[in-house]
Formats: sequence, C-alpha cells, structure tokens
Amino acid sequence: MTGAAGFIGSHLAEKLLSEGHSIVAVDALTPYYDPRLKRANAASLMRSEGSSFIEADLRTCDLDPILDGVDVVYHQSGQPGVRASWDSGFASYVDQNILVTQRLLESVRKRPLERFIFASSSSVYGNALRYPVSESDLPRPQSPYGVTKLAAEHLCAVYARNWDVPTVSLRYFTVYGPRQRPDMAMHRMCEAALARAAFPIYGDGQQMRDFTFIDDVVEANLLAARSRVAPGAVFNIAGGTTTTLLEVTEIVGELEGAPMSLEHHVAQRGDVERTGGSIEEAQRILGWEPRTPMRRGLSKQLAWHRQRRLVAATTASP
Repeated sequence: MTGAAGFIGSHLAEKLLSEGHSIVAVDALTPYYDPRLKRANAASLMRSEGSSFIEADLRTCDLDPILDGVDVVYHQSGQPGVRASWDSGFASYVDQNILVTQRLLESVRKRPLERFIFASSSSVYGNALRYPVSESDLPRPQSPYGVTKLAAEHLCAVYARNWDVPTVSLRYFTVYGPRQRPDMAMHRMCEAALARAAFPIYGDGQQMRDFTFIDDVVEANLLAARSRVAPGAVFNIAGGTTTTLLEVTEIVGELEGAPMSLEHHVAQRGDVERTGGSIEEAQRILGWEPRTPMRRGLSKQLAWHRQRRLVAATTASP
C-alpha cells in the first residue's frame, strides 16, 4: 500500500490488518503537511506484526523488493490539493501523481497481480455539464491537480489494455472523517468550531459537494479488490447526496452547540462550483453504496478533533 501513513491509506491499512492480511506499507512522509501527523496515523502499522512499514520515495526507490510477493496494490499515495498545483508547484504533481503511478504499473506488469487499485479523484470532472456525473461523461479538469489524476487514470487504462494489468480506478468524492488532512475544509471547519474562531469561506458558500465518509471509501477499496472487475474499470465513489459548504458549517455549528463565525473571501481559481457522482456502476458491479449519513459522519469527525485537542492539552500540562 502506497500512502499508508495518509488519511485514507492509514484507515484502509488498519482495516486490512483487522481482517488478518499482511501489508507492506510504504510512505515518503513528505512535508506537504506535518510529517508528525502522518507518523501518528501510521503508529499502529509500525508496531503491528502483520505489516512492515517502509519510508521510501517512490519516484526513485527500487520497487522490486517492495512488490515481491504482493497480491494487491492499493495505490493511495499522491500529491493532493487543488490550489497548490498551479505555477511552479505543478512539477511535484507530475512527479508524485503521474511518474510514480507509471513506475508502479511498469513494475507490476510482469507480476501475477490480483488487482491494482488507484486512488483517483472527482477533480477529473471539473465543472461538469450535468449532474450527477457518470463514469462515461467527458472529464474536464478545472485544475492542474485534476489533470494529473486523469493522466494517471489513463496510464492505468493503457497498462490494462496492453499488458492486462488488473487496474481499477476509484474516483473519490470529497472524503472526510477522522484524520482528514489539515488543509481540507472539514478539518479546518471542525478546528474553527472548537476554537470558536472564524472559518474562511471562499466564494459565496453555495458550492455544492458530494461528501463521502472515510469508512465507506475503505469499503469501496475492499470490494474493488474482491469483485470480478474488468481491467481498466473506473468507478465513482461518492456519498450520493450534495450539500453546500454553508449547510455543512450549519451542521458543524449545531453539533458543537454554537453557530459558526464565517469570514468571506473571494473564490479560488481551480475550485469547482459543484461535485456530484452517480454511483450506479459501483452499486451494480462492486455491490457498494455509501452507508454513513453526513450528520453522523461529521459527528464522528468532530469527536476525533475533540479527543485530539484533549490529548494535546493533557500532554502540554506541567
């Protein structure tokens, strides 16, 4: 598993370990956000008998010993974030999202692999012409980040067609939950609510998002590994309903017991107005569907933030 110390990767790895699987967990612990948070995510992996944790840069390391004996590759690593993908930051996105994916595919193409699961993104769609978008709709990325995710998807399809690599690309729609990256909206929103601080809104707050809880995303990965799927398949992994950013702030405020204070800013380039994915293909082929309503998922994430702040306060006490 690549990106095993990240938000989604660490949850997926823990689930696989709980089911008795052995994992080769790989992460470069890049400084896009505090590596200490990633080490905390991966703490259980580092001490588990069922896993080996390898800190490695997948752009340059020798992949053969890492992939020896592996049945399934969960490729969760990548350079995230829409806003940082412009200008000189783009080079990192090309390296981490495209080059690394190609290196992995090249390394597994002659191996007896059961499945190669790539973590893609709803960002490949951009501002779609219709909603909910289906996998057959034309992708029109709105950001360089989305372009690199789509390019990696195409690489998966190319290796599936030419070398029968059993790839599956999962297009995640705004994943949230405990351990969410600190640059993501819901993480910042929960922290602002607990601190009674203003939360910055970019644009009018009417941007609509299809939010997907982390446990449901983990289940989608497990089903993608176990189901009969044609090589090169692509699936939307979405929450099934859309909610505006302002509505999310209202729910968080209600859960915390105090309305959130908002600070309005101009809209950011690359942010799409709406996301919303059809999950019919995932339901039909994988037998997957989201099971976590937003209010319940937000309650779980907010509880994680409360516990995290409590631990930090306790640790800091003399």
